[in-house]
Amino acid sequence: MKRRNFIKDGTIASASILVAPYVFSDVLKRSSLNKINVGVIGTGNRGAGLINMMNGIENLNVMAGCDILPFHLKNGLSKIQSKKEAYQDYRKLLENKDIDAVIVSTPIYNHSQIAADAMDAGKHVYCEKTLAKGYPAIGKLLKQEKSFNGIFQTGHQYHSSRLYTHIVDLIQQGKVGEIVAFECQWNRHGNWRRPVPDPSFEKAINWRMYKEYSGGLVAELCSHQIDFVNWVLKSTPEQVIGVGGIDYWKDGRETYDNIHVIYSYSNGVKAKFTCLTNNAKDGYQIKVIGDKGTIIIDMHKAWFYPEGSYKNELTEVDGVSGATVQWDGQKGIPIQVNHLNPTKQALIDFSESINNSIMPRSNLISGAKTAVCVQMALDAMYNNQTVSWNTNLFSN
Repeated sequence: MKRRNFIKDGTIASASILVAPYVFSDVLKRSSLNKINVGVIGTGNRGAGLINMMNGIENLNVMAGCDILPFHLKNGLSKIQSKKEAYQDYRKLLENKDIDAVIVSTPIYNHSQIAADAMDAGKHVYCEKTLAKGYPAIGKLLKQEKSFNGIFQTGHQYHSSRLYTHIVDLIQQGKVGEIVAFECQWNRHGNWRRPVPDPSFEKAINWRMYKEYSGGLVAELCSHQIDFVNWVLKSTPEQVIGVGGIDYWKDGRETYDNIHVIYSYSNGVKAKFTCLTNNAKDGYQIKVIGDKGTIIIDMHKAWFYPEGSYKNELTEVDGVSGATVQWDGQKGIPIQVNHLNPTKQALIDFSESINNSIMPRSNLISGAKTAVCVQMALDAMYNNQTVSWNTNLFSN
């Protein structure tokens, strides 16, 4: 990297925060890896989207789909580009000896049982977030993990993002100084409902609206950002408080249409998470706030905002090259990293973990810790109490 690309302190680039172009998972080497036959369990919107992604990954071959809803299964199968097999019972799919790995993209209430059965069947597993619903289901997978010899990846895809991994490195190298707090949000404006062709399919399609099947906004949206905070701090929270309600969408839903939770970590850091469904201002955002500066992250970009007068940062340039620092409105200095769509990168990482017998960055243990955090928040909101970390699940 050229000298003119660095600020005086030598830790980040000046024209922008820039790293050398990343060779996306050694694309040229992938042709030598073994072909992995994949079955997708749950071919709704997410499952079908994952099939499309895998079609563009050379050593992944989707060969089967499974769903209890015929129209979801038909749509998912239409995305598969090779010879395909259809199943309505996932256990029959797991009996197929030609399938090496499975994607679990069903509603979260049955993640644990399906993933556990897949592990028993000797399949590699990519289980979408949130890993499991409730402490018994999380504990079931943690117990089974001890004897599992395959690859298990949890679908917190930002753990695979090369932008996010670079930001974690910057933070842990001290770029923002001592972390003070995290402020995270994922706001949308919409009722979160999906069209139902027949009322009998209401809970099967809009399962996110019902407590029996879903963790609501915490599980579906906040879990990605909770996973990131745990990753940065290399820790899990001691306790959480939270509130929420069904205050806008009066449509029979059971899960909240707005949530606000705060986790406390042992080092004193507080992490705040907000999800709204009636105002989309700033959408998805993470703020990592430190005593030397703040890093602001959205899904695809990030910025560094130094503490104090940013004019000092702008004038402290390389005297030889005369380079100047780019400044992006009120957000700060852009952090520029070449990176793929995080979901596609996560699937590439999954295939490479299988072929090279490497534990994924987002694995069963990290996924379980995030799932515990989700359940803590639900208990705090629904029971109006402060909830502490469940030490029993990880004590053995």
